[in-house]
Amino acid sequence: MPDLPDRIRACRICVDRFALTATAHRPRPVAWFRPGARLLIAGQAPGLRVHESGVPFDDASGDRLRDWLGLDRSEFYDMDRVAIVPMAFCFPGYDARGSDLPPPKVCSETWHDAVMQDLGAVRLRLLIGAHAHRWHLGARGSVTETVANWRDHAPGLFPLPHPSWRNTGWLKKNPWFAEELLPVLKRRVREVMT
Repeated sequence: MPDLPDRIRACRICVDRFALTATAHRPRPVAWFRPGARLLIAGQAPGLRVHESGVPFDDASGDRLRDWLGLDRSEFYDMDRVAIVPMAFCFPGYDARGSDLPPPKVCSETWHDAVMQDLGAVRLRLLIGAHAHRWHLGARGSVTETVANWRDHAPGLFPLPHPSWRNTGWLKKNPWFAEELLPVLKRRVREVMT
């Protein structure tokens, strides 16, 4: 039987769903993890650029995230240390207005329990965006509320906003994120990675 990442990469559960999106694309699951990783990055879903490259966070959001974490590309993409597990492994597509569609729940319902079991005990979990906050924390408040309460979960878990350029306004309205949370996060990431 193929290993779990290979089974996820072969998944075509959403083929009909994606055909109906404005992008009418085919599934291309991006599974980037191995058992024994120290750091789990739980995101939303791949964007179009990641769909095309097959490499998670291979875009401006990834550049910002790596900066937040204090990691270079080689550290970030070291699967022996870093697992990148989005709530949906495929690009969900765009709606008719060009907005991102949410991660289909069928993906997390199908794969996430098995992925978490396969990963085992990671030392640090980073939860990016509302969908990851809900699944991993059961959070029901806003992203701002969840991230503002980061101390309740540290040092083993940090809820984060999405590093997308679309959240630049959020970052400006919430300077505490860069001033208070990011220095602690960078130190914790360095501890876990060494």
